[in-house]
Amino acid sequence: MNPQIKTFPHTKFIGKSLAISYSDYRIAELWSGFMPRRNEIQNSVGTELYNIQVNPENFDFNPKTPFMKWAVMAVSNFDTIPDGMEALEILEGLYAVFHYKGDQSGAASFFNQIYSVWLPSSDYQLDNRPQFEILGEKYKNNDPNSEEEIWIPIREKD
Repeated sequence: MNPQIKTFPHTKFIGKSLAISYSDYRIAELWSGFMPRRNEIQNSVGTELYNIQVNPENFDFNPKTPFMKWAVMAVSNFDTIPDGMEALEILEGLYAVFHYKGDQSGAASFFNQIYSVWLPSSDYQLDNRPQFEILGEKYKNNDPNSEEEIWIPIREKD
């Protein structure tokens, strides 16, 4: 597990959000509501889709602790937001970027490795900013050959 350390630029997004928890992980509900409407988003930047998680302050990873999940596209501005969609901004910040290949069956284990093995042994600590996955050209929903980038917000250890 050898991530790249990158700075993600200040970025604007438009899409849909849903309050969920790991024990009530209704991600399919979120994405099935977003995908048929994604072409309504004007001023999109690129074709990538973003699966963003916004955790509450001092998030404890308890399966019942709620957080916000977003299905979005990057945009150049918020001039037009389709009905039923919302705006989200991520400020510039430092991230550990991991490459994930595989279907969803291995994702939980992969994230567990990031948080319980890589992060504690790195020079970084988790920062309280959104984490996300970029679902680009090589992403294929629940396919063993699918590829995506996982962006984990970090800062240097205190």
